[in-house]
Amino acid sequence: MIRRLSLIVTAVAATAAAQWLNYPASGIPRLPDGKPNLSAPTPHSPDGKPDLDGIWLNEDGPLNELGVRTARGTFEIRPEDIVLTPEGEAWQRQHKENHLDGRCLPDDLSLRVRFNPFKVLTFKGVIVILYEIHTTYRQIFMDGRGLPKDPNPTWSGYSVGRWDGDTLVVDTTGFNDAETIVPGQRPHSDALHVIERFRRRDFGHLAYEITFDDPKMYAKPWTIKHNKLHLDPDNELLEFICNENEKDLKHLPDK
Repeated sequence: MIRRLSLIVTAVAATAAAQWLNYPASGIPRLPDGKPNLSAPTPHSPDGKPDLDGIWLNEDGPLNELGVRTARGTFEIRPEDIVLTPEGEAWQRQHKENHLDGRCLPDDLSLRVRFNPFKVLTFKGVIVILYEIHTTYRQIFMDGRGLPKDPNPTWSGYSVGRWDGDTLVVDTTGFNDAETIVPGQRPHSDALHVIERFRRRDFGHLAYEITFDDPKMYAKPWTIKHNKLHLDPDNELLEFICNENEKDLKHLPDK
């Protein structure tokens, strides 16, 4: 499979041989032609819970002019569910244009999943997610701890997880208010509470939804569902350094 293009293209620095593309991974159920059997049963950890480990990627889109396969970023959202508070409406009026991407700042959690692959790694008491975009990561603590009471605000927040049947439910708070939520460059405040649900439907398909609950900016919580995440077992993540060979910022208006 040809490696996809990230949301912002800055430089092409690695050869296909150095990227470990199409390198057959061990322990993968395969069809007679050698391709991964994405419809095989869901694997489970020794504790009986679904094993979410692997590299996950949104549905592949068509080849672009560079011969790179991009992601369509398939997702479901009900625009009528996004109801801004007066404070949220005021913020939206003042920030009709947002150029955070051009400044190479981290994206919100929904965008990290929508356009780019991510890798799930499970350890004792913690699940780690490595995001290809901006080469970022986060930790989801599974040891029963609660969310921090007075956290230092961060781009990824602080995450704790639990199992609800076969669904991993993750609560995250402690965000800064410097980024926006896509689509629509929506605002959020430092009161944002994000609830994510991960469910591995079978060996190669993952259902993911993310709910935004921010009483300062929204009259009610609202949800994005990513419905076509699939396993990408025979490839690896690429390094993504947005500021390397960056050419966008000088063309952006001074805000």
